[in-house]
Amino acid sequence: MSRTDVKRRARVGVARLRHLIAGLLALVAAATATACTTGDDRPAIVVTTNILGDVTREIVGDEADVTVLMKPNADPHSFGLSAVQAAELEQADLVVYNGLGLEENVLRHVDAAREAGVAAFAAGEAADPLTFHTADDGGQPDPHFWTDPDRMRKVTGRIADEIIAHVDGVDADTVRANADRYAEQLTDLATWMEKSFDRVPADRRALVTNHHVFGYLADRFGFEVIGAVIPSGTTLASPSPSDLRDLTEAMAEADVRTVFADSSQPRRLAEVLRAEMGEGVRVVELYSESLTAEGAGADTYLRMMRANTTAIVTGLTGH
Repeated sequence: MSRTDVKRRARVGVARLRHLIAGLLALVAAATATACTTGDDRPAIVVTTNILGDVTREIVGDEADVTVLMKPNADPHSFGLSAVQAAELEQADLVVYNGLGLEENVLRHVDAAREAGVAAFAAGEAADPLTFHTADDGGQPDPHFWTDPDRMRKVTGRIADEIIAHVDGVDADTVRANADRYAEQLTDLATWMEKSFDRVPADRRALVTNHHVFGYLADRFGFEVIGAVIPSGTTLASPSPSDLRDLTEAMAEADVRTVFADSSQPRRLAEVLRAEMGEGVRVVELYSESLTAEGAGADTYLRMMRANTTAIVTGLTGH
């Protein structure tokens, strides 16, 4: 074989190799485009808080993608959004948020998404909200409805309604079945909580927290909220010396020595109260406003509520 023939065959081989590589690249590009298209076609639900995010995922199942904006152990009153997260809100098929002023740094983004035509559901407004009073106002809606599992059960049905009404591509029967199954678990939770709280004597059923967060639990299970270190429904407020004095006097009168502090915020304020009343004050940590990371004790709503119930009973009874 002449040198010319060898070169000709080499050129043919190189050309064939180039065609093969080009074909493979085209296949990869097509597969990627198909995957992107498939992903883009999936219904998208965005939820602001991780508590509602967990509940929404139970209802949705595999019928849609659920994005939760609030990270584990975050404070719903103070967490904010990145530009990417704000854009996700406006591209969603449905936004589920707590409302009643809870997500103070996020609500403007929810309003922007609604103005852009996105369906938005305020869960707290559907939960028959309670009102709490402070010395500075005549009353405001309490956003912490989830501490009552019966109200969460009501909200579960409403979330299912909103998903079926506004999210194209989901199977309504599957969503409804998921919601019904989860509602049964919430009924079981409420029954278990009631039996657990029966262990707390009537003269010890008093709660003091970092801020007003357990009004719904108290209303549902027969507790009295003596007061809060921060006499407000938000962690962004600060107590005054007179607030602390009024609270310590109320605690002394009711013979209350246990303070329940939110795990989503520093315990400094509760420690200040301990300093006011002496070392006899016990500070018990609860997962009241945020889920934890997976495996950290309160990574689902159901586990959070059971952990809090156990902590409250132990904190008020000593065992």
